[in-house]
Amino acid sequence: MLRGVNAPAPPPLCDAALAAVLLAVDPAALGGIWVRARVGPALDGWTAFLRACLPDETPVRRLPIHVADDRLIGGIDLAATLRSGRTVVERGLLAACDGGVLIVPMAERMTGATASRLAATLDTATVVAEREGISAVWPARLAVVAIDEGRDDDEPVPAALLDRLALAVDLAAAPDEYPGAMPDAVDRARRGLAGVRVEEREREALCAAGLALGVDSMRMAVAALRTARAHAAWVGRQTVEGADLEAAVRLVFALRATRMPAEPEEAAAEDADPPPSAPNETDQSPDHADSDPAGDRLVEVARAVLPPDLLARLAAGLAPRRPGNTAGRRGEGAASRRRGRPLGSVPGDPRRGDRLNLADTLRAAAPWQRLRGRQGAAVIVRPEDFRVVRYRHRSESVTVFVVDASGSSALHRLAEAKGAVELLLAECYVRRDQVALLAFRGEAADLLLPPTRSLVRAKRMLAGLPGGGGTPLASGLDMAAGLARAIRREGRSPSLVVLTDGRANIGRDGAPGREAASRDATDAARRIAGESLPALVLDTSPRPRPEAADLARAMAGLYLPLPQADAAAVSRAVIAARGG
Repeated sequence: MLRGVNAPAPPPLCDAALAAVLLAVDPAALGGIWVRARVGPALDGWTAFLRACLPDETPVRRLPIHVADDRLIGGIDLAATLRSGRTVVERGLLAACDGGVLIVPMAERMTGATASRLAATLDTATVVAEREGISAVWPARLAVVAIDEGRDDDEPVPAALLDRLALAVDLAAAPDEYPGAMPDAVDRARRGLAGVRVEEREREALCAAGLALGVDSMRMAVAALRTARAHAAWVGRQTVEGADLEAAVRLVFALRATRMPAEPEEAAAEDADPPPSAPNETDQSPDHADSDPAGDRLVEVARAVLPPDLLARLAAGLAPRRPGNTAGRRGEGAASRRRGRPLGSVPGDPRRGDRLNLADTLRAAAPWQRLRGRQGAAVIVRPEDFRVVRYRHRSESVTVFVVDASGSSALHRLAEAKGAVELLLAECYVRRDQVALLAFRGEAADLLLPPTRSLVRAKRMLAGLPGGGGTPLASGLDMAAGLARAIRREGRSPSLVVLTDGRANIGRDGAPGREAASRDATDAARRIAGESLPALVLDTSPRPRPEAADLARAMAGLYLPLPQADAAAVSRAVIAARGG
């Protein structure tokens, strides 16, 4: 055994406290902890306990929400460079945290660029600064505590970061008080960690438990193995046993589960031997007989430790809020130099109305002062040194529904549109997006619902929409394009969703005639393509027809036949087409 004769056994710990202890035992290998918590006493108490578990000399830093690259990875020390007349490089926050822990509050709001920086640092244990004419490499062997303060409908923490954090805990049921500091026990576990062994059977059992819960990442399987070893070292064992595996399942897999593990009866049915057509293949292998109980026990542990809300969501067929990379989503915003959230600086000319970033301008000029013949305290700045502030502003998304309200099946199509708009409005409440609705029938098109988020108003306007008459498809597309242009002028991002069978019989001038009406509709669709408007054509005919597919091609949009569409199917198609 690893534990000495006089060494007391470690006290029993809840999972929140155990995660903090195991991170202190093996911080670099585990990478960090994903902590789901709200700001309050529970988070403060857990953070204080984590600090108490770490050695006194361990650096602990907090990452600002909108940290700049020079603060994160390092760059030119402007004051020292201007004083000395030569380039002076300073370390960033990651290098300063070498050998310690980086706490990331509001990790769900982290940008993709920052998450990539942290992921690269965790992978290589170094931070590389190659910018502003400098090139430097510093050691940065650290662990990250990503505090996820979001709700289920908020943006997830970037997957690039979470996939490198072994542990995951939810502080919703955390205790009010934690044990006192245990530096001796943590130090003893650190010394004994190298001698802990893991048998092949335990490795297979952990992988089987992860697959049963829908956690199919190889990184998470390795993380669970490292967690089991750290737990064995903590309790004083030289070999990983069942209790260590169960701790790994709870701390690594539980919050990341995406499906319900199979019931024992179902698993037995799936693993049953085939009929006696292969008499030489039996299940009497000792290895097979010995490996099943361990895997079954871990699956049962997995079922028992799933959080109640997660268990209910999985049972209802709803996957949990999955980490994902949200960079580049529609509506997230575009780079701007006038308004929005600062994103750093770029070369530019402040005389064009852009805001000058004085600090970055001086950083760009500092390395060249000797060559420019600097005298005294003056700094020689040239036009190529100017740096202006770049911003990111949110661009609202507006989905414009263009509904064919003509013909005998109009009521069916309008029912689909009504359900889709209502479902999307529920999404828009969280996403801050808008929808608009226009319908075409008879000889013209009508704007029924200007861009809005109001579910009540949408229901009221849709309820009174009549159906029947001719199909002025070109008029509907022209009105949709005009509305989209107006939306763009207001700085928002429009997308079109056209519900039609593609058959037009009323032209732009209101005159009947299928041939002329089809030409006008094709011309209107090509104009939409020329303006690069995202578009989706939903074919609502009983059977897919070539007219709707041709319309989608002319519009340079997506085509989706929905012969038996319901509101939920339309809503899913629209959200997928918009990249949301």
